[in-house]
Amino acid sequence: MPVQFDVDPLAARLAESTAEFVREVVIPAERACGGSVHDAPEALREALQKDAREAGVFAPHLPARWGGHGLDLRGQAAVFEAAGYSLLGPLALNCAAPDEGNMHLLEKVATEEQKERYLRPLAAGGTRSCFAMTEPAPGAGADPRALRTTATRVPGGWRIDGRKWFITGASGAGFTIVMARTSGGPGDPGGATMFLVDAGTPGMRVVRDIETLDEGFFAGHCEILFEDCVVGDDQVLGAVDQGFEGAQVRLGPARLTHCMRWLGAARRAQDIALERAGSRTAFGSVLGDLGMVQQMLADSEIDLEASRALVLRTAWALDTGSVAAPQLSSMSKTFVAEAVHRVVDRAVQICGALGISAADAPLARLYRDVRPFRIYDGPSETHRFAIARRALKPYRRPRPEVPAGS
Repeated sequence: MPVQFDVDPLAARLAESTAEFVREVVIPAERACGGSVHDAPEALREALQKDAREAGVFAPHLPARWGGHGLDLRGQAAVFEAAGYSLLGPLALNCAAPDEGNMHLLEKVATEEQKERYLRPLAAGGTRSCFAMTEPAPGAGADPRALRTTATRVPGGWRIDGRKWFITGASGAGFTIVMARTSGGPGDPGGATMFLVDAGTPGMRVVRDIETLDEGFFAGHCEILFEDCVVGDDQVLGAVDQGFEGAQVRLGPARLTHCMRWLGAARRAQDIALERAGSRTAFGSVLGDLGMVQQMLADSEIDLEASRALVLRTAWALDTGSVAAPQLSSMSKTFVAEAVHRVVDRAVQICGALGISAADAPLARLYRDVRPFRIYDGPSETHRFAIARRALKPYRRPRPEVPAGS
């Protein structure tokens, strides 16, 4: 089957509208708050989302049933990149992590009752959510099989006990999707289940907002404690003991949509570097006429174009259900995360002192926010391990048997 990179005309028009909306509405709001939204008021999110609805760019990723534009992943690539040009753009369009990934998961896995209870208000921007997987060591992190949070059968439901941390958006979230072990033990490949836990449920407590390098995720990253937290059977998301499999429904596309959004941030950094290189004079020449600056600008253009092509290739694979999708998803996450960092780093270097200024250019905050991207949704090293393992699989030969007594 030939790969189709063509973006639907509707998506192309929506991307143009999104770019205009981000320039005129979102970037001024980002400047006003300095790009830091870890403890920003809900009123900021609500105002931006109201403006996005009025501009006709709200919820590009959702089916029309949930108030969205129904774009496939190739269409989302164009719109999410346009939204990501500002750190607050995805928040305004209601396509920011973790909510965007949770919407996709609920739309694919939840029961009809759960969709009405959780997905509908989330899709409308009436609430926020979080996804609680990561745990303090030696619990689940890059290796989800290390999961230690448990869910134990009790009359009419389940009791959840455990500790999660670096849970994005947990502060003030209306509900949490929690991964807990319902069978087996740490290190086992299966036995996990996802649960929907409402805010205010006894036994669930946000312990702290963790101070982190990045500041662009609304409500930051939190530590959550579950102690004797009881939920009903109707709050199981998907099948019991099939949580790891269910989470893949979310994680594959979510890795790619991260790439789309951060690609927009890298494009912005490159635009700032190009403007600076075309106007700043030093050593008797415009910076852009100097060979070393030209090399950095050219390398960034290559990184941006290669990232965009890989994102579209992976989006096509996910849209069509290609067996290559998992491998391409890992490749995209690894390459784009590192390419985005290179682009922003070069922009800082080209702009010099201006590049590290917190007040006069956004590069410093972009730099802070893109660096953790190489860790989110699996560090580069974990994805490289998975890429190599898949590539080697057809070439592996069985180990020779050792004769008894030798």
